[in-house]
Amino acid sequence: MTDILMPRLSDTMEEGVISSWQKKPGDEVAVGDVLVDIETDKAVMEYEAYEAGVLEKILVEEGETAAIGAPIAVLTPAGGAAPAATPTPAAEPAPVPEQKPEPVAEAPAPAPAPSPARPAGASRPPSSPLARRLARDHGLDLAGLNGSGPGGRIVRADIEAAIRGGASAPAPTTAPAPAPTGTAPTAPASAVAARADDPDVEVVPLNRFRKVAAKRLTESKREAPHFYLNREVDAEALLSFRATVNEALAPAKVSVNDLIVKAAATALREHPAVNVSYTEENLLFHKRVHVGIAVAVDDGLVVPVIRDADRKSVSEIGRETRELAGKAREGKLSLQDMSGGTFSVSNLGMFGVDSFAAVINPPEAAILAVGAVRDEPVVRDGQVVPGKRMTVTLSVDHRATDGATGARFLDRLATLLENPLLIVA
Repeated sequence: MTDILMPRLSDTMEEGVISSWQKKPGDEVAVGDVLVDIETDKAVMEYEAYEAGVLEKILVEEGETAAIGAPIAVLTPAGGAAPAATPTPAAEPAPVPEQKPEPVAEAPAPAPAPSPARPAGASRPPSSPLARRLARDHGLDLAGLNGSGPGGRIVRADIEAAIRGGASAPAPTTAPAPAPTGTAPTAPASAVAARADDPDVEVVPLNRFRKVAAKRLTESKREAPHFYLNREVDAEALLSFRATVNEALAPAKVSVNDLIVKAAATALREHPAVNVSYTEENLLFHKRVHVGIAVAVDDGLVVPVIRDADRKSVSEIGRETRELAGKAREGKLSLQDMSGGTFSVSNLGMFGVDSFAAVINPPEAAILAVGAVRDEPVVRDGQVVPGKRMTVTLSVDHRATDGATGARFLDRLATLLENPLLIVA
């Protein structure tokens, strides 16, 4: 027999939540079959089998958490005897040295009772991993929902409709006793409860994305001495160039952000001292340019990576960005999609933000914050005329590089944005 262990699916992962088992006890498993969907600190990821055999026992049930390296199931070699497919109670994960998970307030939600419309023996209606996660975060009972997806599958839109309609998990018959001071509440973390001492406040437990983001960003601000460089960019030529490109590529489109990513990647190639990572003993100069793009999702923020962005065309960057953003919103980003970034771009211009300073995404040494393109009067040939302006702000880790180096990079970036033909030259 072989223990299937909770894998490390991201560089910041400390534990994982079993989102859904794709195989049941007694099922045959081939190499490459998807065994289980695992929710990490970044996304819901599929875990494939590396050995063939028969799934003998599930040790960690759906909705439960296990530390990295803890057994989650048992696989019997092909040809070995496997028990009949019967429900198996979850076993406690075996202790793993130096892998103690942090205490969490969230307790596994009780399995929903089968609805009358479902056949006997069905544990719950079919649903997507993202739908299950949203339902758990908002305390929704999947048994009471109707799915609009293929075969009645509950999808994200069904959960969002239920949230708007005020659906929730059944309320307890008696109110739980207040938690002692300094301890976590005993109610499931997926429930949204009002504080006993303030009926006007809702307590919304942090989801996994928020917890990890809070930890990493706090570490970044505490450990990396940030400094910031601002630059005003004339965006008139950039917008005109984008319109020309989109007319030529129709119906495909590129965004202003696609052009900024390409310009930043080009500038990084020319200024490798910004494309670095700091360690206690060395500076790591990256020979390839991988640009992370910040994408807002319901659960927080993720940063998928455009690999070798300096070598790709603007249209390739635009197409890859749309694909990655779609996967991010569906919770389908893989570890490969989110690893290896050497620099990041965060754009809040579409929300009307004029300028801001972003927090560096470690182990990178810099991040570019992009504000909105705004109408402003500018002076051209001694005349005040209408113009387009945009503010970009470079956050830099002072341990890895200095102000002059960052200023030269930012100057080259501004030149590329104000003369966009240079981006594709």
